[in-house]
Amino acid sequence: MADNISAVTDAEFEAQVLKSDKPVLVDFWAEWCGPCRQVAPILDEIAGQHGDKIEFRKMNVDENPVTPASYRVTGIPTINVYQNGEVVKTIVGARPKAAILKELEDLIS
Repeated sequence: MADNISAVTDAEFEAQVLKSDKPVLVDFWAEWCGPCRQVAPILDEIAGQHGDKIEFRKMNVDENPVTPASYRVTGIPTINVYQNGEVVKTIVGARPKAAILKELEDLIS
């Protein structure tokens, strides 16, 4: 489904996301979540265009409950952008591509 976005688990989160030297966008999603399925191809497209500036990861909240809980992710889809180990941006709910790009513009321009 998402060719440009690899999955990240609770176990890998610190190494792959918090310690990354680039900003990392993490899409918190689940199989049963309809809006998550709407957002996935949009994020995949953005990753294809801007993957040189931002790393893209997705985390299944059902399989990895620890990380979402520690970042108070209560609704999905939630997109968090991490930079230097901190959340610098949060987008909750399905958004059109233009809205997501606008949220990310300071990171991808």
